[in-house]
Amino acid sequence: MMRIAVVGPVAQSIPPARSGSVESVTALLTDGLVARGHDVTLFATGSSTTTAKLHATFPRGYHEDLDLWPWELCELLNLAAAVERAADFDVIHYQAEYAPIALAFTRLSPTPVVVTVHHAPTPSEVALWSRYPEAPFIAVSKAQRELLTGLEVVRTIHHAVDTRRLVPHPRPADYLAFLGRFTEGKGVLEAIDIARRTGMRLLLAAAKTAYYADVVAPLVDGTQVVYAGELGLTDKISFLGQARALLYPVQAGEPFGLVLAEAMACGTPVAALRRGAVDEIVDDGLTGGAFDTVNDLVDGIPSVLALDRARVRARAVERFGPDRMVEAHVDVYARLVKD
Repeated sequence: MMRIAVVGPVAQSIPPARSGSVESVTALLTDGLVARGHDVTLFATGSSTTTAKLHATFPRGYHEDLDLWPWELCELLNLAAAVERAADFDVIHYQAEYAPIALAFTRLSPTPVVVTVHHAPTPSEVALWSRYPEAPFIAVSKAQRELLTGLEVVRTIHHAVDTRRLVPHPRPADYLAFLGRFTEGKGVLEAIDIARRTGMRLLLAAAKTAYYADVVAPLVDGTQVVYAGELGLTDKISFLGQARALLYPVQAGEPFGLVLAEAMACGTPVAALRRGAVDEIVDDGLTGGAFDTVNDLVDGIPSVLALDRARVRARAVERFGPDRMVEAHVDVYARLVKD
């Protein structure tokens, strides 16, 4: 049994009421560690729900309480609360939503501090982080690990999804799905183009942004291209489970792509552009298709739609169930404590 501090972001509750991949993964990890008998304290907002002990630095997150400003200080204070109690823990795991600010504590804390970053860092970011070359990182994919050159990456651990709740829908409907932030890099315009070229209906799900209002909304006709809103978990399961396929035509490579695993856990195959970690997550020809160009993706849609949804689901459970992720983290923690 280890005493583990998991420091989550304090932008919103853990798990999130709606979207939030970092918060979702942190919740699965924390509850999974508790289920294995470890003494876990989650540093998060008071609105969080967890089987671990909860240390609430703030009652609500700074996305919910706009008087909490600046957000960087909120994240720092939440992390500092864990480091101030370092003697109570065998290991501190910091889930960095924006930047690994825990690096500044790694030489000050008597307890090992390990960091997971959840974005694709730029070379200038990594150069700055390399001031602490001994600080341990956990990479979320091989693609992300390749970007962390010169840093101490102790292990690559793919994210997990809640395969007990993300389940297939008995009767898929006739639409393609796009689920992701409305930004240029997510490829929403490409998804609309793919839907029009294949003659299929497309449902878009995410919170509205300025990019949505300015660029995407004029293309939403309510018939072939439909805005479905920002979804909580229950609605997301239905949305993904009823889709014929998930479109993931990202323009900028991502370090993981949690929605891919979520869709596949619902038995829904994915059609993705080969960027970032896509080749690690998608079993081409089994759980979806990975394509080099939008033209290739359009041509490949029929083959993706023909995939066996039961096999898609089974493979997702095998690869992205929470048990695998939790066990891998326990192994990392044990090695850090031993060292």
